[in-house]
Amino acid sequence: MTEQIVKKTQGSCHCGAIRFEIQTDFPELTTCDCSICRKKNALMIKVHESQFELLAGEQHLSEYQFNSMTARHFFCQICGIYPFHRKRVTPDHFGINVHCLDNFDPATIPVRQTFGSKMS
Repeated sequence: MTEQIVKKTQGSCHCGAIRFEIQTDFPELTTCDCSICRKKNALMIKVHESQFELLAGEQHLSEYQFNSMTARHFFCQICGIYPFHRKRVTPDHFGINVHCLDNFDPATIPVRQTFGSKMS
């Protein structure tokens, strides 16, 4: 049995106004086929809210909700980048856009497809 190593990793939006840190062992990444994830082409890692810290930029976050109004999608008001969202099914978790993580290469991590378009 291999031991998973939990790493602290920082990330930001494009302009750097939004900065955050997560702790995870990167067990898998996910894609989603819901209408918003399909359009933003997000590749995400799920982390519990206790493993997420917003370091800077709360005042620059815009929130977008649709359909059930449960998931909370956050965007930078300055550059428009989506760094993370509060998940619909597990609202105590964040979906983190791994393309916003500093010096992160997702190539070796398995990707699981989720089917958000099937949720009602």
